[in-house]
Amino acid sequence: MSKRRALVITSPGVIGLTEAPELVPGPGEVVVRPVHTGICGTDLELVAGVVDPAYVRYPLVPGHEWSGVVETAGPGVEGLAPGQPVIAEGIIPDRICAECVRGSTNLCLVYDELGFTRAGAAADQVLVPAQVVHPLSSQVSLLDAALAEPAAVAWRAIGRGQPKPGEQVAVVGDGTLALVTAHLLRLYSVEVTVCGQRPAQADLALELGATAFELADPAARFDLVVEAAGTAGAVGRAFGLARRGGRVVLVGLAGNDVRAGLPIDDVVNNDLLISASFAYTSAAWAEVTALLSAGQIKLAPLITHRFPLEAYEDAYRVLRESFGPRGKVILDIAQEG
Repeated sequence: MSKRRALVITSPGVIGLTEAPELVPGPGEVVVRPVHTGICGTDLELVAGVVDPAYVRYPLVPGHEWSGVVETAGPGVEGLAPGQPVIAEGIIPDRICAECVRGSTNLCLVYDELGFTRAGAAADQVLVPAQVVHPLSSQVSLLDAALAEPAAVAWRAIGRGQPKPGEQVAVVGDGTLALVTAHLLRLYSVEVTVCGQRPAQADLALELGATAFELADPAARFDLVVEAAGTAGAVGRAFGLARRGGRVVLVGLAGNDVRAGLPIDDVVNNDLLISASFAYTSAAWAEVTALLSAGQIKLAPLITHRFPLEAYEDAYRVLRESFGPRGKVILDIAQEG
């Protein structure tokens, strides 16, 4: 039987490349060959063992940000054929619970997610329910598509903020999620200021479409502020950047034990509308897929580091320790095309 490579976190602190039998799809499933798989801070947390145990099952194959090509479709699968370029939602909704029925697939009452509770895409193959697979136009670069997951997170958060043409928008943070958010906001004809902390990220922010990159908080105040850094300080910064009558959307995750003080009088006196956004919905994924296929978003410029799968240790080291500009770190699993 043929073998496939898979990066496996056996238990917290134990990670390595292994071989396993090739996958066979069951009814309603497809086997996809990942081409590019991104890694992020959450993957470091999975290795460290600090993710809430309710959302993790070890041993696990990480990889929840990826793009690839269909290899085999199981019985009953329609519209997906070998060679089809695809992306796939990480959260696997059951489609029948009360949250899914109302469209909140991100809040599905039965939690299941690629790279957390089921094997992800840091491998030569990944097994995915066909219902979460989104076909791409053949013109789409799979490098661009590899960032569909953070794009879906950002797109859903932006929708909560309801930006309007001509508005002044601030994005707090300068990591992948913040820069993807800035890139997507271009589509709303707004002025976007990225309020970051790392000077080396400025060029990336501007290349992706930000109007300005600021280390110090600008004097101007903003109609909409999207907090995408995931720290208590960033949340406080976001409140301070909003104009009176403005909106604040919180999307960054800081850890269960992190608390931010709420400036109650400032929030009330400034008449702020505050919302939060968790992950993405299937609707957000469909919209991001359409944007990619139409060529309206180009996310590959955010990729600053690429490694073959067997060099995963170097990739994780860059994510953990690198200096200078750093956007998305990618594992190249297979050749594109």
